[in-house]
Amino acid sequence: MPCPRQLTALLHEHLRRFGTAPDGSLFRGARDGGRVGSSVYGRVWATARERDFTAEVAAGPLGKRPYDLRHAAVSTWLNGGVEPTRVAKWAGHSLSVLLRVYAKCLDGGKQAARDRVTRALGGE
Repeated sequence: MPCPRQLTALLHEHLRRFGTAPDGSLFRGARDGGRVGSSVYGRVWATARERDFTAEVAAGPLGKRPYDLRHAAVSTWLNGGVEPTRVAKWAGHSLSVLLRVYAKCLDGGKQAARDRVTRALGGE
């Protein structure tokens, strides 16, 4: 799965400084070092959105939940032209689930698709 260099660097720095939890998790609970509860993720995420987004963006649906990052990544890969079978594998989906959930991301590319077919057939 692709990971931007900047994020990779941040993750490596985090691992260097903090290591992992005994179970291999990237983050650990403050009290006992165990799993971080979903409510904690939600609170931290909401705080980060309020701090880092403009008031207008924070009031909207963009990145409302941490899970939205996954959806954004899959949508970006599909819109970027990555073949659906590869995206499904990266996302841990079957191809049928990927196409059912993300089919709307593939809309709007009629001309680009026609151009690819034309090139494949030896046209300009």
